[in-house]
Amino acid sequence: MHHPYHLPAEVDRIAELHDPVLRNLQITQSYAELSAQIAGRTGRCANWCTFATWASRQAGQSIRREDVRAALEQVLNGVPEIQEAMQGLVAMIRQKRPDQDAEGIRALVWELLHPAAALERAGEAVARGNQKVYAEIGRAFAGFLDACLADPAPNPDHLSDFCNRLRIGDPPDGQDYLRRAFTRYYQAFFVQDAREKAQLLLLANLEIGFHEQTRLQPEIAAALEAAVVDPQDFSQRLFAVLFPNRSRLAYAIQLLLHWLGQRTAIDRSIEQLLQRIRHHLRLFLTDHLMSLRFPAGKLLQLGHDLPGTFPENLRQLDNAELLALLARLDPTPNDLRDSGATDWADLQERLHYIADMFRCSQEEVTLLEAPFTAEELEKIKSGVWNEEFTVSIPRSASPGAPN
Repeated sequence: MHHPYHLPAEVDRIAELHDPVLRNLQITQSYAELSAQIAGRTGRCANWCTFATWASRQAGQSIRREDVRAALEQVLNGVPEIQEAMQGLVAMIRQKRPDQDAEGIRALVWELLHPAAALERAGEAVARGNQKVYAEIGRAFAGFLDACLADPAPNPDHLSDFCNRLRIGDPPDGQDYLRRAFTRYYQAFFVQDAREKAQLLLLANLEIGFHEQTRLQPEIAAALEAAVVDPQDFSQRLFAVLFPNRSRLAYAIQLLLHWLGQRTAIDRSIEQLLQRIRHHLRLFLTDHLMSLRFPAGKLLQLGHDLPGTFPENLRQLDNAELLALLARLDPTPNDLRDSGATDWADLQERLHYIADMFRCSQEEVTLLEAPFTAEELEKIKSGVWNEEFTVSIPRSASPGAPN
């Protein structure tokens, strides 16, 4: 029973869409359909595509930056220490240019800082990661389903033919972990014992998660470093506007002072302002990027320890390969303490959180719900959407909730 939507060529078409918003919407729906196909053979529990559905929908909010820009401006303008640093810099500049209006200087500084550009950079990094993972792993799922989904009994040749298409070696370049994972999924198609099947699925989910997160490391780091503003570059642009007649010699002297570590009072004021803005931008981006919204309003804050418990079928583990992989990924086995990833750019912290999340949530049947309404899905598949429509998509989001 082959579903034409999941042919690798269709995955390629979606992955190559130029519009990042439409591409994300179709990726999210594709993951949901791939998830349903796998669950049709393994039972109603979450596979990697199930988690990818909700992670992709969450990524879409970062890509679309829904209501985030206004929230960012409100946050930064409301931080007393930023306002204090801004006032100090404005005062320093007015000592050199008393003819300049304080409000005009403040407006110029904000224009040059362009903090909303951090959202643009973060959204672009998230979009690249969303596309990169789907183009590889989504396509692998499509190929696996096309080759093996319809098998009524184990057929080693079908599985071998598919696995031989995957690259040898460890991630980020090799696909050995994908090869192992799809072998577990295939085994789970035919296993009857519930505990054995649950452990096979968890092992497969973790193996793909390990591959995925290793591959995503550059994009995740880029998204969280989007707040970085170079003080020297900012200073040069600011002075070029405020002191347009400044000689090249003056610029050269300023650069030399920077290299010698001889900072002026204005330099120190600029660095203080940028340091405070960078800190609060990082907090803002962390709050908006480091959360995952599941159905029924369930919100996971990725920097906090996971709530809940392990399901009965995954409480006591005896699959040797699963135990060996968990020993690498989870420094607190069989316990949710310290599962929160305080630095999402740290691969090991991220894998620890994901390992516990997969194990806790694998049997939550609500994860198999459709990510979009029938009306939304019709527009997504036809490629007809607009800004008002995209804002309405996160159905379980509450006003002001982290994105």
